[in-house]
Amino acid sequence: MKTPNSPKPHLKFIAVILALSIGVTGFSTAPARAGDDVGKFIAGAVVLGLVGAAINEARKDEKRRHKRQTHYHNNHNNGHRPRPLPAPVARYDLPSQCVKIVPQYSHSRTVVSHRCLKRNYGHVQSLPSKCGISVRAGDRHRKAYKTRCLQNHGYRLVSR
Repeated sequence: MKTPNSPKPHLKFIAVILALSIGVTGFSTAPARAGDDVGKFIAGAVVLGLVGAAINEARKDEKRRHKRQTHYHNNHNNGHRPRPLPAPVARYDLPSQCVKIVPQYSHSRTVVSHRCLKRNYGHVQSLPSKCGISVRAGDRHRKAYKTRCLQNHGYRLVSR
């Protein structure tokens, strides 16, 4: 990244051209001699070569600065499907559709419904019993699980 005080590339180029033009004017003030024509031609060719090299270098720097790697994300998986999680790992994934918000006194509690888990999850019997609570649903009491307690025991809520 450039610092605020570093000169811009086009200012450097102008400074080089100005210095070269001042140097060339010194050659033209000398009186013309027949043998100096070859020397002037060579000096002019050298100056033009230096100017060309400076321009070429400035262009290379610009190209390097603006060159970027292009990544194509076309979301095509070329017919491959991701492998499912192994059974011991997948059993810790609870369906997020079973999450319910239950109002309690002055606040609401987020729980996971036992009935929903019985329908949509195959390992309800292995859930930690200390996470289970009884939730009032109308005139009945329903079994549910504390969301945070399940997460502390390694379970995750995933959308399927």
